[in-house]
Amino acid sequence: MSKVDNQYSAKDEVASVFIKRTFLQRTFIILKKAPFTAWLGMTIIVFYLFVALFAPLIAPYGEAEIFKTPYAPWDEVHIFGTDRLGRDILSRLIYGARNTMGIAILTTLLAFLIGGGLGLLSAILRGWVDQLLARFVDVLMAIPSLIFALMLLSIFGSTALNLIIIIAVLDSTRVFRLSRAVGMNVAVMEYVEAAKLRGEKIGWIMGREILPNILPPLVAEFGLRFCYVFLMIASLSFLGVGIQPPTADWGSMVRETGELIQYAQYDITAALTPILPAAAIGILTIGVNFVVDWFLYLTSGLKDEQK
Repeated sequence: MSKVDNQYSAKDEVASVFIKRTFLQRTFIILKKAPFTAWLGMTIIVFYLFVALFAPLIAPYGEAEIFKTPYAPWDEVHIFGTDRLGRDILSRLIYGARNTMGIAILTTLLAFLIGGGLGLLSAILRGWVDQLLARFVDVLMAIPSLIFALMLLSIFGSTALNLIIIIAVLDSTRVFRLSRAVGMNVAVMEYVEAAKLRGEKIGWIMGREILPNILPPLVAEFGLRFCYVFLMIASLSFLGVGIQPPTADWGSMVRETGELIQYAQYDITAALTPILPAAAIGILTIGVNFVVDWFLYLTSGLKDEQK
């Protein structure tokens, strides 16, 4: 072997062990290391999404189809019985996944669009713009969200569009506070100042310089905000001002079947009927929180400190 062949090269050594992995390979490695709670949460979310997307194919009956027997017992025809109007509970549970989750996702997206955009704008411009937006948000946050939503829905009507807009505007205040706080830490960085000196527009700076560097806390907050919006929609429906019948919704299903609990001593399955939509709400909330906790652990750097 020649002298040249015996020469050590750090570049060759690194190249010999470095393997460029694809996005799918990196994702598989991360998922492989995920804890049981994260897998459980992802399984719950995927199951709920599957049910919501294919509700018309999965549900045995129509969403508002009425049968002759109200409050029918659990049997082979109606697995979870019927409600006071004779509508199949199982079918309404399945359609409720589509309606409740769909409105919650749209509301959360709109809240992040409003709150995140204004928060980043406030972090960049500062001055009187920041003070004006921050004080307006403080006023909205001082009013209890549920009471304010009840009042606005009573004034403008309980339509799906009004429900989405009102809850999104009220919930965007929390998103504004977070995006403004993390955006201010990034807005003072050198690369942001360099972008301003190059003459880049505010929209370009927000989308290309600041937003990619604050995504982890915003993604985690999206999961938490979704749970909050999801529970708020269910609460409003339970109070009668949320999603209106005949549209199936888990919150309104709890209200409609709640009186069956008093018959627990005669028929335990009847008493379990209002618990079914309540359990559907609780299980999804727990699953989303499991995934959010795992994502926060991945992006916080705690795993590196423990090694």
